[in-house]
Amino acid sequence: MPTIVIILLLLVVGLVIFGAVLLRRSEGDPLAARIDEFAAREEAASIEEIELSLPLTDRIFLPLVRRASEMVMRMTPQTALEQTSRMLELAGNPRNMSAAEFWVARGFATIGFAVLTFLMMWRFGQPTSRTVLYSLGAAALGFYIPVMLLRSMIDRRKQAIVKKLPDALDLMTICVDAGLTFNAAMQKVDEKWDDALAKEFGRVIYEMQLGKSRRQALKDMVDRMDVPDVTSFIAAVLQADQLGVGIGKVLRIQSEQMRLKRRQRAEEKAQQAPVKMLFPMVFLIFPSIFIVLLGPAGFQIVRSEALQGVIG
Repeated sequence: MPTIVIILLLLVVGLVIFGAVLLRRSEGDPLAARIDEFAAREEAASIEEIELSLPLTDRIFLPLVRRASEMVMRMTPQTALEQTSRMLELAGNPRNMSAAEFWVARGFATIGFAVLTFLMMWRFGQPTSRTVLYSLGAAALGFYIPVMLLRSMIDRRKQAIVKKLPDALDLMTICVDAGLTFNAAMQKVDEKWDDALAKEFGRVIYEMQLGKSRRQALKDMVDRMDVPDVTSFIAAVLQADQLGVGIGKVLRIQSEQMRLKRRQRAEEKAQQAPVKMLFPMVFLIFPSIFIVLLGPAGFQIVRSEALQGVIG
């Protein structure tokens, strides 16, 4: 048993290091970044010295992550990888993680949860059947937690885009009325803010500079965001561009509609607030109030009954 425990502990340590590498994975190549750093210092250094100057995780564990990702790509069905890539794209490509790396993270989370649960159950002397059952449940939990976190990131990103869209349209309307083009207005939004919507506008400008048409770049932005408000806005812009309608008028109308929708959402949430507050009030606030108000009366009743029993 001690040998098994040591092996499991080593496995847990490896999982922790592997997860840390996945979480701190930079968006670019660490070797290229270090080469640029040495070039900025104007110091003569060989490639070997630059590689040795990298952290241990970038020199050893990051190649292991990439190797495991390649193995996962060969073993995982293509439809699952495409679906995961779509979810990562909707989440804004967090840490520039690929679909294969995400599946690697799911696999290691599954193993890590199962091993930790097994060690805890074994430490407290639980029966083998219960230990195995709890370990399997923890493995299932570890397998689905990354997906739950990713979906939560998608929902937060969509909410942030919906919240920021009316302000972005107001700024674009002002820019177009001042004489700027629609592309320049999108670039102003990208320069002014640093959020998901501004980054998407900046990506549209970058793709157009690479040769993609504005129509296709805007359609690709709609696919990357999957937000109904953005879809309706881009559809109106593309239709106005096709029919020759002034873009300033379209932006002004869309801005008014988005502000109206934002006000309607706020009113909807205000109407939902009493219903959402009902359960905390009934199960948390009211019992506390009853204890504070009726507690002294209860003590007096108990004392009076005790006195009556003594007198009787």
